[in-house]
Amino acid sequence: MDKAQVYFVGAGPGAADLITVRGMRLISEADVIIYAGSLVNPELLSYAKKDAVIHNSAYMTLEEVLDVMKTAVAEGKTVCRLHTGDPSLYGAVREQMDALDEMGITYGSCPGVSAAFGAAASMDLEYTLPGLSQSLVITRMAGRTPVPEKESIESWAAHDATMAIYLSTGMLGDLTERLIRGGYKEDTPAAIIYKATWPEEEFYYCTVSELEKTAADHNITKTALILVGDTIGKHGYEKSRLYDKTFTTEFREAITE
Repeated sequence: MDKAQVYFVGAGPGAADLITVRGMRLISEADVIIYAGSLVNPELLSYAKKDAVIHNSAYMTLEEVLDVMKTAVAEGKTVCRLHTGDPSLYGAVREQMDALDEMGITYGSCPGVSAAFGAAASMDLEYTLPGLSQSLVITRMAGRTPVPEKESIESWAAHDATMAIYLSTGMLGDLTERLIRGGYKEDTPAAIIYKATWPEEEFYYCTVSELEKTAADHNITKTALILVGDTIGKHGYEKSRLYDKTFTTEFREAITE
C-alpha cells in the first residue's frame, strides 16, 4: 500500500481480533483516529499509540470529520478513519473520499470483515451450497437512506438465492411480507444474529414467517443481521464436484474404478 495521509480502515464486525494485520498496523501508526463509536468495538483503540488523538464520529457531522482530517494533515499527521465491518459496505466513505480529493489529500483503504462473514463463522454457515444457492445477495430495506426501486426486496427474493439483509431489524413485519411476495416460501430457513462476533452475540434460527416473532421473543430491535435462504438450513445440498473422486482437475486425475 502506498503511503497516504488518511486511511479508511475496516474494523470488522465486532470482535477486537477480527481486524486484519494491516488494519491493526494502521491503527497503531496513526496520529489521529476517527472511529465510528456507535458500532466499532472500543477495544480496537487499545492498538493505538499512547499519544494518538481519538475522535468518536458518532457525535460528529461529515463537515466536522473532514475538518479534523484537514487539520491533522496540515500538521503533518496521519489519520485513521475506522469504520465498522468493511468500509465498502454501507460505510459512507465515497463522500469522504470525494471531499479529500477536492482538498488534495491522499488516502488509502484497508478492507475489513463484514458482519455477514462474521455471522457465517459464528453459525458455521456456507452461503453458497451446490444445488441450493451459488449467490449471496447483500442488501437492506429502505429507511432514512432510500433503496432504488429496481433493488427492492421482492426483486432479490425472486432469485431464491441466499440473502444477508442489513439495517432492517426494525422493519421485520414489512420485510417478511416482501420476502414472501417476492418468492420465498413461508418456511424458508432464516436466522437473526445480533451483534455478530461481539461478546454479547446472540443468534436464532427460524423461518421467514417467524422473523418478526423471533426478534420480539428475544427483544432484538437493532444491530442485527437477517439471513434468509435454503443454505441457512444446512441440508439438502449437493457435495462439491471439486473434491469428487470422479472429477478431473488441474492437479488430480479422476478415479474411475
